[in-house]
Amino acid sequence: MYYYIRNSLEKAEHLNFTKKNSRYVAVLTSAEWLACKDQFDMGIEMDIDLNSIHSTKAEVNYDSLTGSFCIPDRNRISEPNTKFAFALDEKGIVFIDDSGYVAKIIDRITACKRWAVPSLERFIYDFLEQIVSRDQITLEKFDQELDSIESGIMEGGITDPSQRISHIRSDLRDMRIHYEQLLDLSQELKENENNFFKKENTRYFHLFTQRVSRLHDLTTSLRDFSIQIRDLYQSQLDVRQNRIMALLTIISSIFMPLTLIAGWYGMNFKYMPELEYKISYPLVIAISIAIVIVSLIFFKKKKWL
Repeated sequence: MYYYIRNSLEKAEHLNFTKKNSRYVAVLTSAEWLACKDQFDMGIEMDIDLNSIHSTKAEVNYDSLTGSFCIPDRNRISEPNTKFAFALDEKGIVFIDDSGYVAKIIDRITACKRWAVPSLERFIYDFLEQIVSRDQITLEKFDQELDSIESGIMEGGITDPSQRISHIRSDLRDMRIHYEQLLDLSQELKENENNFFKKENTRYFHLFTQRVSRLHDLTTSLRDFSIQIRDLYQSQLDVRQNRIMALLTIISSIFMPLTLIAGWYGMNFKYMPELEYKISYPLVIAISIAIVIVSLIFFKKKKWL
């Protein structure tokens, strides 16, 4: 698919490279790129292997700027990423994509973007913006879920959330790495080493850098929040265990004198005159009850119960 950057993206059957001041966008499969890469005259030998892409990055060449994108699925961040490559110079940008991801972004830009001052820089900015356009909502969902988990822990009505928190923390780590790579890419574009971009238009890349920086900071704070919630759950678990141990200790303390009485009169010595008294049995019962009551009153006053 070929497009010219005018007041909006205008689809074209083919590109006319003799036209001056006509910036273009091309979306090709890896097979199409191998078949027609020479016509773009970018002075690079880039044999694309999309499976070998592992990160989002940009590399400056003598006559072009090349790179790759590795985009996490916002709904299934832990799943394999969407991968595609790009090459650009002052005349336009070529995307090499077998997944259809770029075509969807181009369709959204074509449908909703109109430019008073069209330029390659503005298109790249809008393209990058589309990649992160829904990330604020995604991160807010993580925030709401973490808030819900925290409330459940405080109220004591939630089972062990450690596994879910671990998944969230892993997803946030992947998103943070993704934002760091986008920051590096936008910085490379902003530096404009090959002077492909108009100096006044590099402000678009500065705007994108600021937005991704905010998303990166939010992701980092959410990841720290997830660690705090994990520690909160562990502390609540320790408190419950301490309460159980305290209760067991109190019960042991109450029954310790009763155990002493039972052991004392279980020795079966011959000369234990109180064993012959008629009131011995009810007296031991009364003493045992009194010991339990006094112990309970004592522990209640100490606020151990």
